[in-house]
Amino acid sequence: MQIYKVGGAVRDRLLGRTVTERDWVVVGASAEQMLDLGYRPVGSDFPVFLHPQSGEEYALARTERKSGRGYGGFIFHASPDVTLEEDLIRRDLTVNAMAEDDQGHIIDPYGGQRDLAAKVLRHVSPAFAEDPLRVLRVARFAARYAPLGFSVAPETLALMRQLSESGELDALTPERSWKEISRALLEPRPDVFVQVLRDCGALKALLPEVDTLFGIPQPAAHHPEIDTGVHVLSVLRQCAEHQQPLTVRWAALLHDVGKGLTPEGEWPRHIAHEHKGLKLIRIINQRCKAPKDCAELALLVGEYHTHGHRALELKPSTLLKLLQSFDVFRRPQRFAEFVAACEMDARGRLGFEQREYPQAAYLLGAADAARQVAVQPLLAQGFKGAELGEALERERLQALKAYKQQQAQ
Repeated sequence: MQIYKVGGAVRDRLLGRTVTERDWVVVGASAEQMLDLGYRPVGSDFPVFLHPQSGEEYALARTERKSGRGYGGFIFHASPDVTLEEDLIRRDLTVNAMAEDDQGHIIDPYGGQRDLAAKVLRHVSPAFAEDPLRVLRVARFAARYAPLGFSVAPETLALMRQLSESGELDALTPERSWKEISRALLEPRPDVFVQVLRDCGALKALLPEVDTLFGIPQPAAHHPEIDTGVHVLSVLRQCAEHQQPLTVRWAALLHDVGKGLTPEGEWPRHIAHEHKGLKLIRIINQRCKAPKDCAELALLVGEYHTHGHRALELKPSTLLKLLQSFDVFRRPQRFAEFVAACEMDARGRLGFEQREYPQAAYLLGAADAARQVAVQPLLAQGFKGAELGEALERERLQALKAYKQQQAQ
């Protein structure tokens, strides 16, 4: 029985990165032996065990054979006679197919160290094309390691294109896709994730509404980058540089999908794209099974982001309606995330990356001014029920009028 550290822990140590989690493979052992040693079994698909002390995952060396569609369509075989090399060859990328023994020696049968040095993400074997989930995983790794200069090998991209065109991506469950998409959006270069998906044809299969945006022009006066798809990538990059949460990044990805519905004869203008896009955002949220907080913010940003950009011109009554749309008095965080998404949208334009965005402070200040209106004096005056609601709205409107006047001075 021999135990090896494998995968990401080996890769990241060689890259000099912090190792956050460790996985182990056990060669020459049976499930019964693992149980006898006190390891706890997890999952039913293949033999993985939790270490009795550390709780880390230890998997028996295994081989796999394609048996059906999708990432779950595999038959696994684990036994004491499966070698380390046989286990490593079923992994996705050479940089993830290295092992380390207890002496710190690297076992690297498929050139992972060579590809780390060359900064290339390359598939281990042709079996890569059997698992559609790997398209998303490789694009995610590209997003993580792009700041270090990594790119996807052309032959690997070709296999990813083959997978995208085969219809295999349709076999991915929304839950599994969302797990990869959400993790990728939180990587240092989420724009690279989207670009790699587009390069291999997967974006068209997974998020056709976003894929359509590439090649659609916008007015050069507001968008010097012109291309809507390029703009979306720039907004995502700003989200990463400003360390925005997943909710803001998801909203940023979808905020302009309505521009894909503009008739070509109306280009480069996109009248009412905010409202046109709402049905598409609902469809995407549903298809991807996006969590409620991400889904809600995406819809609100889609509908109101141009309000955010025009904040300084809004009438107090319009400003109050905007605040009410966000339920800002009970959910202030959601409005703050909306403001952040608007700022990322404004900065995600060629030459505007460092430009000030005074609308952000103005909107947050307006929300504070409206929130400071106290209910107690109105109750003391005898207001209740619907009349109390109307009185509260009047007072908030007055507070916003005073705020606007103060800001203008």
